[in-house]
Amino acid sequence: MRTTIRLVVLMLGFVAANVAADDNSPLVDRAASPQPKAAPQSPPRKQLFSGKVIFLRESLRRRGITAFSEFDKQVVLETSAGELIPIVPNWRGRAFYQDEKLRHRKVDLVGSRRQGVPYLQVLMVFTFDNKGLRQYTDYWCDICSIPMYEIKPCDCCQGSTRLRFQTRGLPAYLTSHQRRPKKPSTAKAVGVDSKQAGPSAADK
Repeated sequence: MRTTIRLVVLMLGFVAANVAADDNSPLVDRAASPQPKAAPQSPPRKQLFSGKVIFLRESLRRRGITAFSEFDKQVVLETSAGELIPIVPNWRGRAFYQDEKLRHRKVDLVGSRRQGVPYLQVLMVFTFDNKGLRQYTDYWCDICSIPMYEIKPCDCCQGSTRLRFQTRGLPAYLTSHQRRPKKPSTAKAVGVDSKQAGPSAADK
C-alpha cells in the first residue's frame, strides 16, 4: 500500500514539473504576449500607364505562347515597351472587359499597382482619337447629367447611357509641367446600349 502511495506521489510530482515547464513554452508565451501590429501600408502611388488594352490570350498568341480558354476574358494593358499589365475589373477597369470600343486603341490610364501585385487598378481612363487628341473617357446619362464608369443603366433614372469623350489634360498630380489643351472643353459621344450591361458595380 505504501509503495502504491509513493508511486502516486512521484507521478503527481512529475506531472506538476511538466506543467511548470509548459508554462515557459513558446505557445504559452505567444498567447500571453501581445502580437506586434503590422506596419500600416502607405497608399500606392498614382502613375500614368500608356499602351493598348487587349485580351491576354491574344497577346500571348502573338508571342508564341499557347494558352487555353481560361484566359479568354482577361484583359491586359500592352505597353509600348511590350510589357503586359493585367487590369483589375474594378469600378473603373471593368469597362475594358465590357466595351470593345475601349480596346485596341491607344490609351493613357491613371492608376496604381501595389508592391508584389502585377494587377493595375485603374482610376482614370484617357483614350486618343484618330488625330492623336487625348480625351477623358466615361459614360454619361443625358437625362440625369451624371457620369457612369461602365456599361449599365443609369443609377438614377435607369435609362440608357452613352460613351463620352471630353478633351482634357492629365491630372496635375501626375505632371504639372504638361501643357493643357488650348481649345475649350468639348464632348462627343457614341451611343451605348445599356441592355448589354452586366451587374452593377459601386461607383467611387
